[in-house]
Amino acid sequence: MSQPKIRVLIVDDSAVVRQTLSEVLSEDPAIEVIGTASDPFVAAERMEDEVPDVILLDIEMPRMDGLTFLQKIMSQHPIPVIICSSLAEEGAQNTFKALEYGAVDIIAKPRLGTKRFLEESRVILCQAVKGAAAARLQIAKPSRVVEPKLTADAILSLAKGTVLETTEKVIVIGASTGGTEALRSLLEVLPADAPGIVVVQHMPEVFTRAFANRLDSLCEISVKEAETNDTVLRGRALIAPGNHHVLLKRSGARYYVEIKDGPLVSRHRPSVDVLFRSAARYAGQNAVAVIMTGMGDDGARGMLEMKEAGAATIAQDEATSVVFGMPNEAIKRGAVDEILPLESIAGSMLKRAR
Repeated sequence: MSQPKIRVLIVDDSAVVRQTLSEVLSEDPAIEVIGTASDPFVAAERMEDEVPDVILLDIEMPRMDGLTFLQKIMSQHPIPVIICSSLAEEGAQNTFKALEYGAVDIIAKPRLGTKRFLEESRVILCQAVKGAAAARLQIAKPSRVVEPKLTADAILSLAKGTVLETTEKVIVIGASTGGTEALRSLLEVLPADAPGIVVVQHMPEVFTRAFANRLDSLCEISVKEAETNDTVLRGRALIAPGNHHVLLKRSGARYYVEIKDGPLVSRHRPSVDVLFRSAARYAGQNAVAVIMTGMGDDGARGMLEMKEAGAATIAQDEATSVVFGMPNEAIKRGAVDEILPLESIAGSMLKRAR
C-alpha cells in the first residue's frame, strides 16, 4: 500500500510566492498542496475543512502576523510549521522567535527567475517539508540568562592554549530540522574555555549570521558566522554560512576554516558530510564529531570516515531528536561510538575532547 501524501498548506501574502511554492512542491509525488492562503484568517478557514500535515508560513502579513498565528496554532492544535521568509538580516530575530515558539525549520522565499534556485529548490523545499512532517513537536524551553562577556576575559579565554600543542582537540557538529534550538541547548551550557567548535546547521544564507549572533548573546563561549581563514580557537564556535560549504583545514598546529561554494552535497549546502570529511582528513583522532536532529542522511558518510580516522563520534538519541533521520543513518552505518540524549551530549563531548 502506498504511503499517504504529505498535505501542505501555504500561507503567504504574495500570490507569486504561493504559486511558485505550490508548483515546486507539487512536483514531488510524496507531497500534496491542499491549499494556499493570503493571510492567517483565510488559513484558519481552510483548516476547518482539512487539517494539513505541514504549514509553510510567512512572518510579515496583513491583518495578523505569522508569529501570532504560529502561537495560536501551537497552543490550540500543534502542527509542524516551516517559516518561509525573505526578511533581511535585521528582521531575522523574528524568525528565531518563531523557532522558539515551535516552528521546526526555516527556508528562503523563492528568488524568482533564477535557474539555480529552481533547480535546487525542489530538493531543499521538499526535504524541509518531509523533515517537518516527520518532526516530533517539542515544548520550547526559555533561554538561560548569561552575563555579558567582558572584553578582556573573552580575549584571555580565547588565547589560552589555542595552538601551542599539535594535539589540540576540535569539535565538529552537524544538525538540520530541529537543530537551531538543540544547538542552543548544547552550546549555552559549555564553559568559556571549551575546545574550538565548527557547526553546520542547515539554514538559508542571511539567517546564519543572525543565528550566530543570537547564540553569541546566550552562550559563555563566543559564536560567529565562519569566514575563510578564521582560526578554530578555544572558547569559540564557528557557524557555517548559509548557502556555502565549510571545511576544516590545518596548517601546522593551527586549525582554520575554508568557506567554499559548490554543488549541493547530500542535498544540502552547507553539508555536514563536507565538514566531517574534511575533519577526518585534517584532524583525525584529534576530532570529536556530534550529529544531531535532522531529516535525511547528511553527515552519516562523513562521520564514518571520522570514526575510521580515529575520531570520537556521538549521536543524539531518538527520544530527544525532533527528527531522528541524520543520527539514525549514522548509527546504521556503524559510525557512532555513543548515543546520548541532548542534555548529556555536552558533558561527553567535553570529556572526549580532553
